Amino acid sequence: MTGAEALRAATHRLEAAGIEGAAGDARALLAEAMGLARDRLTLHLGEKMGADAAARLETMLARRAAREPVARILGRRLFWGREFAVTPAVLDPRPETECLIAAALEGPRPARLIDLGTGTGCIAVTLLAEWPGARAVASDLSAAALAVARQNADRHGVADRLALVESDWFAGIDGRFDLIVSNPPYIAEAEMAALAPEVRGHDPRMALCDGGDGLSAYRALARGAGAHLVPGGRLLVEIGWQQGAAVAGIFAAAGLGAVRILPDLDGRARVVCAQMPRSTP
Repeated sequence: MTGAEALRAATHRLEAAGIEGAAGDARALLAEAMGLARDRLTLHLGEKMGADAAARLETMLARRAAREPVARILGRRLFWGREFAVTPAVLDPRPETECLIAAALEGPRPARLIDLGTGTGCIAVTLLAEWPGARAVASDLSAAALAVARQNADRHGVADRLALVESDWFAGIDGRFDLIVSNPPYIAEAEMAALAPEVRGHDPRMALCDGGDGLSAYRALARGAGAHLVPGGRLLVEIGWQQGAAVAGIFAAAGLGAVRILPDLDGRARVVCAQMPRSTP
C-alpha cells in the first residue's frame, strides 16, 4: 500500500467512526507512522509503506476511532507555533487559549508574571519565550503536571527563568507580580456529561471542572489578586463562552478596574482582563 492509499483508507475509517476533521487527523497520524514531519507528507505519498509503519498507523487509528485525541496519541500539541509535550496528567492545550496569549502580549512586558494552574506550562513558557527579559512562576496542584511543565520549559529554553510551585491557587505563592494569567477549570459539574468524549475521557477532571458552578476559580483569583498584583498590574483569565458577565462581575466586585471581556476568533467571549488600580499620589 502506498502512502496515498493508506491516507484514503485512514480518512474513510475515521469518517465512518464519526470523527470530525477526519482528513486532517488521518494526515497527522500517517505522517507520524511514516516518521515524517506533517508538512513533508505530500512529498512521500507515492512511496510504499513498510510493515512497521502500517502497524503503527493501525494502532493509532484504532485509538483515534475510540475518540482519543490526536495530541494524546502523538504526545504533543502545537501551541503558538511551538510544540508542547502532552501527557495524561495535563489538559490538552486548546487553540482558544492562544487568545489569552494574544491579550497578554498586547500589554507591557512584565518583569515578573505568574501562571496559576499551569498544566503543560504552555502559557508561562510561551510568554517567557516571547518576552526574553521576563521571569515567571508557574503553579499547579498536580506534581505530575509540574513535571510536564518543566519538560516543556527545558524544551523551549526558558527553564532558567521559570520557578515551578506546587500550590492551590495562591496558597503557596509569595510576592507581587506585574501579570497574573490563568486558564482555570471552568466547566460546571452540570455540564460535564455533555462534553465530547475526547475531552471528558482524556483531560484530567481537576483541570476541567471545579465540582460546582464553574466559577470558583475566578472567585479565588479575585480574592488573591489584591495581595499579589502590583499597582497597575494585570489579571487575564480564559473563560467559558457564556461566563463573561459573571467573571467580569466577580473581578469588579473585588475592586479590580479596567475590566474587559475579549472575544475569540468566533466572536464568543473567551478572555476577561482586569487591572489593579494604581495608588493615588
